Amino acid sequence: MKKSDTQLQQDVLDELQWEPSINAAGIGVEVKDGIVTLAGHVNTYAEKWDAERATQRVAGVKALAVEIDVKLEGMNNRTDADIARSAENVLQWTTYLTKDAIKIKVEKGWVTLTGEVEWQYQRAAAAAAVRYLMGVTGVSDQITIKSKVSAPVIKSDIEAALKRRAQQDAHEISVSVHGTDVTLTGKVHNWSEREVARNTVWGTPGVRSVVDNTTMSY
Repeated sequence: MKKSDTQLQQDVLDELQWEPSINAAGIGVEVKDGIVTLAGHVNTYAEKWDAERATQRVAGVKALAVEIDVKLEGMNNRTDADIARSAENVLQWTTYLTKDAIKIKVEKGWVTLTGEVEWQYQRAAAAAAVRYLMGVTGVSDQITIKSKVSAPVIKSDIEAALKRRAQQDAHEISVSVHGTDVTLTGKVHNWSEREVARNTVWGTPGVRSVVDNTTMSY
């Protein structure tokens, strides 16, 4: 049964309250036609990120708008040079990455990552490594992935993986490959299923970008 906006709002509030890494008192939730807007202030970018992920876990959320500000206080308020040094150190200790594969730029606490890696999981590891550093107000992941295989191989690998992992009917998701760029269309039934589809695509060797045009069907 489809949730009312009031019920959805309460479920999101409860999920934020349940997540221990979030100070839910500082975040407001508005819902209209299944579209959730988060607003307010948090002390770290990590908390903002966790609030987004927590909201997406709630069944019935069609789309999410984030209007949360990161207001750094105390030790969290660091210089860009300090953040850049910390980011460089933590990336060097990340075993998923080769030395000097990632370049770092920091401006007013916002970290931009560039470079080239072999796999999506390496790109995700780089973003995750800097996301939780003190003083970070946001992360832009501009890392690219080296291409390895042909489009027909990518398409067949993704479709086979979707069939293995589908929570409901994998045939409702269509895969289109242009070079090493993949577009997903069709229907998913919740955010979790959409995330499975995205992760399946990103886990395929050679994929460099993913456009998710799937729609939510309840």
